[in-house]
Amino acid sequence: MLTMKETAILYIVIPCYNEEEVLQETTKQLRQKLKSLIDKKIISSKSKVMYVDDGSKDNTWNIIKTIAREEKNFTGISLSKNKGQQNALLAGLMTARTYADVVISMDADLQDDINTIDEMLEKYKAGNDIVYAVRNKRTKDSFFKRTSAQFFYKFMNFLGAECIYNHADYRLTSKRVLDELSKFKETNLFLRGIFPSIGFKTAIVYYERKKRYAGKSKYSLKKMFNFAWEGITSFSIKPLRFICVLGFLILFTSLGIIIYSIIRKITGNTVDGWTFLSISIWFIGSLQMISIGIIGEYIGKIYSETKQRPRYIILENLEDKEN
Repeated sequence: MLTMKETAILYIVIPCYNEEEVLQETTKQLRQKLKSLIDKKIISSKSKVMYVDDGSKDNTWNIIKTIAREEKNFTGISLSKNKGQQNALLAGLMTARTYADVVISMDADLQDDINTIDEMLEKYKAGNDIVYAVRNKRTKDSFFKRTSAQFFYKFMNFLGAECIYNHADYRLTSKRVLDELSKFKETNLFLRGIFPSIGFKTAIVYYERKKRYAGKSKYSLKKMFNFAWEGITSFSIKPLRFICVLGFLILFTSLGIIIYSIIRKITGNTVDGWTFLSISIWFIGSLQMISIGIIGEYIGKIYSETKQRPRYIILENLEDKEN
């Protein structure tokens, strides 16, 4: 941790996937923000914005290269193919820690209020290694997105995974935190759950999330569901325990049904029972399929982890060319 007299080298890591519509405005606003922070001697003149191109299909990477040539405080890396937002973010963080004392990650769409960076740096200078930027409200989200997000955070905490409520990936991390993050080798990546598990002194700042400047959100309903499921199964084994508990509940229910059936047989009050039997078979069968599916999900994750394939491959690093 740097003292107040020292000037930290800040890198702002921004994952990009098909962001050609917003990059110029993002660059304009962040250029002004960096200049202001450098002029006030809050950060070093060596500080930079690092764009991470996550295998974009549009002109994003060419725009990033042009910006890096024209702006001394901007650079970028390009991944060999699309690896998903979490892996792209990890690639940026692991690359930036080589050059920076402190790193801030944020989205490219300007929904994260860049003025919050000042407060995050104040918290860092006060001795915090991680500073989480948390939305103070979600009024700009649709009812479905707002409700599902609230359910997700509460459900994750219920399952035992530490998650900061209403926090996405807008955060500040010191170099030593990123050094510890580099020791986490799991393939199934959920950074929102990993950072709280690292520890160190943390702080929270609040901001109001803005509307997207341009373009469309890259998170479809399917992607949001997959992301939530990834987080749940990466940080908790409680779904497996639920299967065991459910099995015992069904067992006790079955014993009750057996006793009830025997009594009915003894007293001569027998019925055909076809409806009851068919419903029972379908109910038990569906539970078995769900249980096998959950177990299979965990086995699949074990399979992915044992292969130990790289989570990302950097095709081009503009920072290396500059140094």
